[in-house]
Amino acid sequence: MNTNIRELVMKNRSCRRFKEDRRITEKDLLDLIELARFSASGANRQPLKFILSHDRETKNLIFPKLAWAGYLTDWDGPVEGERPSAYIVILLDTEISSNPFVDHGIMAQSMLLGATERGLGGCMLMAIDRDALRKDLSIPERYEILMVVALGEPAEKIVLEDLKGDDIRYYRDDDDIHHVPKRPISELVINFR
Repeated sequence: MNTNIRELVMKNRSCRRFKEDRRITEKDLLDLIELARFSASGANRQPLKFILSHDRETKNLIFPKLAWAGYLTDWDGPVEGERPSAYIVILLDTEISSNPFVDHGIMAQSMLLGATERGLGGCMLMAIDRDALRKDLSIPERYEILMVVALGEPAEKIVLEDLKGDDIRYYRDDDDIHHVPKRPISELVINFR
């Protein structure tokens, strides 16, 4: 797929409904970790580790530990058949560093851009029942759970739109299209020099 960076960024939306039957292989996940591996890291400490999940049993352990869309208060998350095909759990190895800086955001974005290039979608999730996830996945105490990246083939339409007024909340319309309001560039740049 020949896509430029702007197209990838525009297509890379927080997808929350997937075609669950689309298989994501271990090789697919390792390719995404390779992108994370080559990403920037604060002081080049490289303290992040990853748990990869594409098997049904582990996915079923991870899914109920996640909260999906804070602004969609009448939606409990994807139903059976719309759940992610894979997950990447991002961990901080506290024996390497006590601070992840912004590494997990940088690496998650790199992975999601790579997923988008492959026709996949994803969502960075930080609303996690960390204690339960640690227990269910037998994650040693030295690892701090930072984020879960959900992955799969998108099963929803997501559109970007200019922010109208001050309401930044994403929403779904009557046709079940997911709308994401974005502030105009005139509000982002505060000074030209």
